[in-house]
Amino acid sequence: MKKKDLEIALEKVRPFTNPDPGLEQYPTPATIAADIVFSAYAAGDIEGMKVLDLGCGTGMFSIAAALMGAGMVVGYDISESALALAESNAKQFGLDIEFRQSDISSVSEGADTVLMNPPFGSQRKNADRPFLDKAMESADRIYSIHMANTLDFIEKYAEKNGRSLVSYKIYKYVIPHTFSFHTKTKQTVEIAAVLIQ
Repeated sequence: MKKKDLEIALEKVRPFTNPDPGLEQYPTPATIAADIVFSAYAAGDIEGMKVLDLGCGTGMFSIAAALMGAGMVVGYDISESALALAESNAKQFGLDIEFRQSDISSVSEGADTVLMNPPFGSQRKNADRPFLDKAMESADRIYSIHMANTLDFIEKYAEKNGRSLVSYKIYKYVIPHTFSFHTKTKQTVEIAAVLIQ
């Protein structure tokens, strides 16, 4: 599958209808998810591999990994409604993906690759740290999305855990007016997709 075909397929992933602000349930745009997963695929980190999607939300990364030939995909989320949506999204593609309900700290399985778009910590300070900890505990290769202005922190945090931030790519991320506390129709922020190993 070409990257453009992956992106077109991911456009069919249905978004949250009633997102939870406390869990920072923002959608991962199909263009960004396709770019990240295709890069991981090109690096040999998807096809035939076991992939964990931590904080899987709508199942965007899980579905992308399965479409690119992952050997096994497991998506974790604490939200029952997110998991129901992820399962429904995977079903429309006819994909066999396991979705499990769990707090991130209780995940106890390993994998070859972790894909994740964790909370940025806008609502709950340091909300991304348990995700980073679990990802580094679970896999050798981690593809994760963070606010671009936290890159220095991510690099130091990885090093503190004996890992390295190998590369990153900056994207413009348009946040639509989703929650009542949003004052603008939409807001554009810079996010960084990082590779930690």
